[in-house]
Amino acid sequence: MTKILPFVLILMMALHIIKPLGWPGLKKRGDFWKIAAGALLAMFIVGVMRHAG
Repeated sequence: MTKILPFVLILMMALHIIKPLGWPGLKKRGDFWKIAAGALLAMFIVGVMRHAG
């Protein structure tokens, strides 16, 4: 699962550049960076939760 998730995120970013997904906050092609920022934030939160618990 840990190897599939980065591939899926890169695929989502590539597809969003080709044709915007139309999700809230992802309406323009230039918004592809938000997918990466959300993934980094999620990994940070998981890391903090694992370290704390």
